[in-house]
Amino acid sequence: MRDRRPLRRLLTALLAVAAAAPAVAGCARGGGDGTVRWFVFAEPSGAYQRIADSCTARSGGRWRIAVETLPTDSDTQRLLLVRRLVARDPAVDVIGLDVVWTAEFAEAGWLRDWESRRAEVTAGVLAGPLATATYSGRLWAAPFTSNTQLLWYRRSRVPRPPSTWDELVALAERLPPAERAVLVSGAAHEGLTVWFNSLLRSAGGSLVEDADDPATARPGLAAEPTRRALAVMRRLATSPAADPSLAVATSDDIRLAFQGGAPTFMVNYPVVYPSARMDAPEVFRDLAWAPYPAVGPGPARPPLGGVNLGVSAFSRQPDLAFAAAECLRGPTNQRLAAIRGGLPPTVAAVYDDPAVRAQYPFGALLRDAIAAAAPRPATPAYHDVSLAVRRTLHPPSTVDPDRSGAALRELVARALRSQALL
Repeated sequence: MRDRRPLRRLLTALLAVAAAAPAVAGCARGGGDGTVRWFVFAEPSGAYQRIADSCTARSGGRWRIAVETLPTDSDTQRLLLVRRLVARDPAVDVIGLDVVWTAEFAEAGWLRDWESRRAEVTAGVLAGPLATATYSGRLWAAPFTSNTQLLWYRRSRVPRPPSTWDELVALAERLPPAERAVLVSGAAHEGLTVWFNSLLRSAGGSLVEDADDPATARPGLAAEPTRRALAVMRRLATSPAADPSLAVATSDDIRLAFQGGAPTFMVNYPVVYPSARMDAPEVFRDLAWAPYPAVGPGPARPPLGGVNLGVSAFSRQPDLAFAAAECLRGPTNQRLAAIRGGLPPTVAAVYDDPAVRAQYPFGALLRDAIAAAAPRPATPAYHDVSLAVRRTLHPPSTVDPDRSGAALRELVARALRSQALL
């Protein structure tokens, strides 16, 4: 029998949220009318709306997909969705799942599994994205878009890009003061956990062991890999190459700062490419890319993000919801999301599409990066584990490579045992 403590912890916490918040809109409506409501973050390029409209047109009148937009911040997205799902809201049909929500939502009983449709939605899918849609051996979502980070830099200032974090910081420190910033998302939000997890995996460690079994899950964070990962964070955060806004910067913040023209280096998602092309043409003409930096002699393990499509356990029209979601995640629509929105596909063959190759000259590198990427641990307690990382390692300038690991290990253990109110 599975350990239900993560669900009990979540339900208890949500009682306080529900008492202080207005009633969930839409609980009284929804379902059964042929309108499939797709809850997903507000994708800025309009790609998701175009995909929904295309699938509506192709349905022959079977359904109409209504995009219900959520905030861009993943923590806020999760909170709003959890409130609806705890309330068993029938207005939720298809869910745009951040890849780290799969275990939590499946364990809580909020998703219908995709096992009867596995063959249709997994054919040709890259291994990393497929793993993020799977929990405890079952497929709980259809892989839709993936994501990872590359090292972006100004080609006129850097003849050869660095391959490790140490090389990156050392090279940046030799640049003129106005150009030396290395932009990283270091705010006390999910981006900090993403950064640390990738450093830790590159150093040969892991954040959680046996993540998909709540009864046996335990902290990883072996001493030496953890120390090496923390040393990278400390090295950059206390370097002259650290941007002054490091501790409050999100991925959108650093994208905009890089487009301003002064910084030379940035680790970020590929959406920066179409963004710079549209909004910063001078920077775009000087923009170059390279693999995500490694911690040491081992391979780099860049972040693995993206959106999977889940079907709510409380939808009144699950057959329509599954059919609509299959349409949404089809290769043609993944192509559209890649070209218009800068969102990497999960189907490998889409990277070879001539239009995708023309739009993204770094497509082969992106596919390789996703193949090498490090998923965050697939535990139902992931949200609390991530909060433990943020609480311990923020701001990055205060990280102590010799001591912070032990404090983090204890807090992760408490999060996995449902003993940490974070």
